[in-house]
Amino acid sequence: MTGLGTSRLGPAERAAALEAMERQEFDVVVVGGGIVGAGAALDAATRGLTVAVVEARDFASGTSSRSSKLIHGGLRYLEQFNFDLVREALTERGLLLQRIAPHLVRPVPFLFPMTHRVWERGYVGAGVALYDALAFQMGNARGLPHHRHLTRRRALRLAPALRKDSFTGAVQYWDAQVDDARFVMMALRTAAEYGARVASRCQCVGFLREGERVTGVRIRDLETGTDAAVRAKQVVNATGVWTDDIQELVGGRGQIHVRASKGVHLVVPRDRIHSATGIILRTEKSVLFVIPWGRHWIIGTTDTPWDLDKVHPAASKVDIDYVLAHVNSVLNVPLTPDDVEGVYAGLRPLLSGESAETSALSREHVVAHPVPGLVLVAGGKYTTYRVMAKDAIDAVAHGLDGKVAESCTDRIALVGGEGFQALWNGRQRLAASSGLHVARIEHLLYRYGTLVDDLLDLIAERPDLGRPLGGADDYLRAEIVYAASHEGARHLNDVLARRTRISIEAWDRGVGVARETAELIAPVLGWSKKQTDREVEYYLKRVEAERASQSQSGDQEADARRRGAPDIVPTTSPA
Repeated sequence: MTGLGTSRLGPAERAAALEAMERQEFDVVVVGGGIVGAGAALDAATRGLTVAVVEARDFASGTSSRSSKLIHGGLRYLEQFNFDLVREALTERGLLLQRIAPHLVRPVPFLFPMTHRVWERGYVGAGVALYDALAFQMGNARGLPHHRHLTRRRALRLAPALRKDSFTGAVQYWDAQVDDARFVMMALRTAAEYGARVASRCQCVGFLREGERVTGVRIRDLETGTDAAVRAKQVVNATGVWTDDIQELVGGRGQIHVRASKGVHLVVPRDRIHSATGIILRTEKSVLFVIPWGRHWIIGTTDTPWDLDKVHPAASKVDIDYVLAHVNSVLNVPLTPDDVEGVYAGLRPLLSGESAETSALSREHVVAHPVPGLVLVAGGKYTTYRVMAKDAIDAVAHGLDGKVAESCTDRIALVGGEGFQALWNGRQRLAASSGLHVARIEHLLYRYGTLVDDLLDLIAERPDLGRPLGGADDYLRAEIVYAASHEGARHLNDVLARRTRISIEAWDRGVGVARETAELIAPVLGWSKKQTDREVEYYLKRVEAERASQSQSGDQEADARRRGAPDIVPTTSPA
């Protein structure tokens, strides 16, 4: 890939980005470092625009790291006759699998158990057949098997964990999955490769104005407490569930409002559910997924209104019991709370409508120009982030003088994606030359793609980094160092919760590896022993507060307990 910058997002690159933000005027500043903000930055940068991206917390720290981790067409939207949304999502699924991120997005099978003998098979079968047909029509079905009908006996061979009397037969179909936080970070690194200036821990605290026109943003570097003005011809508000909050900074919320819906997921060990396929269950409101995730299953989700803390949405005991009750309705051996390794809660940014039920609010997106110089993009779903980003930058282009090139992100691979298949085919050779087991190489290829050489170079320089992390041996020590040196991690929590998923995959939520992880990244980020100790202390308090919140009976109580762990404040901050 040849771009204008570097895909590295380390401390030096952050400092350079902030310096550039103070001295130059950009074509566009994107506020928000989730999937839509990352997509908008990449779209703008690949059109030749100068771009800055600011994120108040860590990249993908909100909704974009707490999804069901599926890239899917939205099978259930066919029931609502929303064919356009499904067609659009299936097109994007195909692009992601085949061209944009073959190293990050991969197929996953699902079994849909049916409970009625006659009408349901025809009803569900017709829906899944249409799903496959739409994908084929878009030319993006390659690499995914066609759906198939199964008798109960054949379904039980695939999923022996299912209770025989809980279903009459099944349909198996295929979708795709992704590590959502990793995808966002890779999209931002790709934007940086094409010249975007990217900085996390930079909060938008206001807007620059010339009369009615927005001419930039005021940001606060939360690492130092210093403020700066970033000038831009256009500003994009891509802040998801914080959309209304950012709009208030410019003088009122405007006509578009976003409501938050909480979705809770549980993580359980793979051996607790004996199945070779994912499972999808119909619930009274929506659907429940049982999703394969390495050595684990992710089970979710809920769909309830949330108007409390947006930064740390809390899962309550009621949420956990709800998910367990629904999945246990079809399992031979029921899961108990003791089987739950991890819990996470995310907020869907739904366009506000007249319905009181969040499950009925729109999953489609909207782009608006609430005031001159400001573009707002909101709603949508993870799978269609690229379309949302394209539409947002189309609006930016409309507001700029001069001609702006058309979007080309449907043809741009994310960093690590170009040449991935050839490298994957040679993984045995890569294992032999590196001295790592082929299973380790496969793990690295699925996380870094062709950037795997960066990791192997680190290990060659420091053989100790080729060892697994003590207590979380799915990850190598090199990955921890790389998270801070190349992937924009600023704090211990960034590494354990998003660059890796140790915080939801380990029984102790990462408590046992916190010290080793902090000491690995301390030299990269220039931490003193005092700051290193503070990072570990904060992380332990975060886990304690999360565990406490998950034993509470309701949202208010859970929220109060989760707020008990304050956010980390660097020792370099005047606060």
